[in-house]
Amino acid sequence: MIKILCVDDEMDMEMLVTQAFRRQIRNKEYEFVFAHHGLDALSKLAEHKDIKLVLSDINMPEMDGLTFLSKLKENNLTDLRTIMVSAYGDMENIRTAMNRGAFDFITKPINLEDLDLTIKKTLNEIEIYQTLQHDRDSLTAIQKDLAIAYDIQQSMLPKKANPYPDRKEFELHGLLQPAKSVGGDLYDYSLISDNRLFFLIGDVSDKGVPAALFMAITRTLFKTHFDSMPEADITKQIYHINNILAKDNPSLMFVTAFAAVLDIKTGEVEYVDCGHEQPLIIRNATGEIEVIKKKDGGMPLCLVEDFPYFSQTFKLEPGDIFVSYTDGLEDALNEEGTRITIQPSIELLKTLKGASPARVNATLLDNVNAYIGSASQFDDITLLTLKYNG
Repeated sequence: MIKILCVDDEMDMEMLVTQAFRRQIRNKEYEFVFAHHGLDALSKLAEHKDIKLVLSDINMPEMDGLTFLSKLKENNLTDLRTIMVSAYGDMENIRTAMNRGAFDFITKPINLEDLDLTIKKTLNEIEIYQTLQHDRDSLTAIQKDLAIAYDIQQSMLPKKANPYPDRKEFELHGLLQPAKSVGGDLYDYSLISDNRLFFLIGDVSDKGVPAALFMAITRTLFKTHFDSMPEADITKQIYHINNILAKDNPSLMFVTAFAAVLDIKTGEVEYVDCGHEQPLIIRNATGEIEVIKKKDGGMPLCLVEDFPYFSQTFKLEPGDIFVSYTDGLEDALNEEGTRITIQPSIELLKTLKGASPARVNATLLDNVNAYIGSASQFDDITLLTLKYNG
């Protein structure tokens, strides 16, 4: 039922409206509340909070319609829609009423068909406004939820510039710049024993909230397995993680990952490549950039249960810098839609021999952001850099 306030000092108006809309009143489509001047109308509005529409005369005693309109604004009753009623020749007051926020007007003597159409048009506008208001409120709630989700996701990732200040053998730094409020990239690291450092970078195939949830599950599984069983074989760990993720995956997401364990004493790194981008090494002895070679068979996680993952090794020498990244670094597009590729990052790394991991990551991120410019970032960008001091 739509509740309408009719404000007019003439009693005939009440009889006219009641008679004209008797069918709608009987069918409980409309309910009319009547007031005889502006002050009376304000009192009725305070009493009936669910009034949606006001039909008001302009010329009334005690408080006229124009003053009444101003009071609606003062009392922040701007959601109401007001139809003003005045004599045909009273265009100056009608114009003033429209400037003060009236939605529409009708003239006396009242044409009942015109009044009916004007009320229906106004009610339709009210319905549209309420839908938009509801959608806006829903969007605001979603944005608040996304902001909370972003904070939660960021809190799951290591953020300290120098997480192990007492360990001089290595330095670590990671960062994640999501394309949306939340993203599907992940990285992590932990000292799983006095001489073994676990580190991981990964990328969920989807984006946004679904990817963020899958990212949280994946990161938790890796952390749980490697922290609780530090001496276990790395391939067996990833075999179990893959089976857990692949067992119940109706969304058909997958995760590319590069998981590794550094022997801090020797600099040897054992790693499993799960379909991820090829990491880079800045070799301290030559300043050259080495690309970690991939072998066939590095299947992304979640696709096939019981997949036989295998490990490979490489060795870091003192001063070498290991750089891992997700595909947002090489797939970023500029305003013209041209892909950046990994080559600019490789050339930039040649100038960063001896730099700290934090500086390496900041330099690479600044470069790709400058390339993107005013274009939209369509994929998450994540970097995890390790400097081995020996």
